[in-house]
Amino acid sequence: MIPNLLFDVFSFILLGSAAMVVTSRNPVHAVLFLILAFINAAALFLLAGAEFLAMILVIVYVGAVAVLFLFVVMMLDVNFAALREGFQRYAPIGALVALILFVELALFVTGSTIAPGAAAARLFPTPDTITNSQALGSLIYTNYLVLFQLSGVILLVAMIGAIVLTHRDRKRAKRQNLDVQHARVPAETLTMVSAKLGAGAPMPKPNKETL
Repeated sequence: MIPNLLFDVFSFILLGSAAMVVTSRNPVHAVLFLILAFINAAALFLLAGAEFLAMILVIVYVGAVAVLFLFVVMMLDVNFAALREGFQRYAPIGALVALILFVELALFVTGSTIAPGAAAARLFPTPDTITNSQALGSLIYTNYLVLFQLSGVILLVAMIGAIVLTHRDRKRAKRQNLDVQHARVPAETLTMVSAKLGAGAPMPKPNKETL
């Protein structure tokens, strides 16, 4: 009784927050409703027994992607009014695409069944006594270890490529010249002045080579 009630509550909140993501005029509010939708989807995964997917959804999407969207929306000066121009003109096309996707999902849900021998036809069967997190970890780090490492290398190369493409050498920025700083002598940086009691000493002009 309680799991069914929690499933209904989380599903209702998920559908409401998903609708608010699309209909919110404020982009910051839309991202916040997106985070709420991810959290409720993670709760549904927990009720279904898929704790690994729930934690991945919270850590990756809520902790990284959604927060990144929030900071990007808040920091960038995006003209959302200009982006929404022409929305009503393309609304019928969007409604048609949404209707087609809804019909396809309905046909898939109503016409799909699980074959009786599906569990026995697995390529790498796992015992039913372990959790899905243990089964997934065993498959990734034993049978698919090479592919898992290759995916990490591909992501690393993509990250390095993005940094190289966006890096700009700014000529106007001041930089330290360590060789000049280490080779300087006290005569180049210190100036002895005699000041009267109660009078301030004149400030010497800095040397450009020692900056």
